[in-house]
Amino acid sequence: MTLLVTGAVDTPLELAADGLRDLPDQVADISPLFPGREGAAVRFASVIQRAGPRSGATHATLTSADGSFEATVPLAGVSEAVLVHSLGSEPLPGHYGGPVRMLIPDAGRCNTSDADKCANVKALARIHVHAEGQS
Repeated sequence: MTLLVTGAVDTPLELAADGLRDLPDQVADISPLFPGREGAAVRFASVIQRAGPRSGATHATLTSADGSFEATVPLAGVSEAVLVHSLGSEPLPGHYGGPVRMLIPDAGRCNTSDADKCANVKALARIHVHAEGQS
C-alpha cells in the first residue's frame, strides 16, 4: 500500500513504506511522545513540506485505506503529528493500524467534534491538502 498526498500541493506524492522511512525528520521511537505505543515514524510536517503546500492550503482531509474513515483537520493544528510506519525493522502490521498510522499528541488541536478518532487514524491511505471549506 502507498500513502498519497494530493490536492493543493506543488508535488503530489505517492509514498510506499520505504519512501516514508527515507524522509527527513524520523522519530526512531514514538514511545516518549505516545506512552504505551511503539514504533518508528516520520513527522507529518515533513511529509507535507515535501509535497509543498500551495498558498492558501490550510487543511488536510485524512482518509483510511478502506474509505470507512475520513476527517478534515487544520494543518497548523496537527503539525506535531507523526506517521508511524515501522515496528522494529518491519512495516507496521495491520493490527497496529498499519501500514501507516497517524498519531497526534494533542487531540484537541484537531478542532473537530471527533478529536479522538482524528488523533488516531489507522491505515492512513490519503492526505488531501486544501483550503478551509474546500475538499
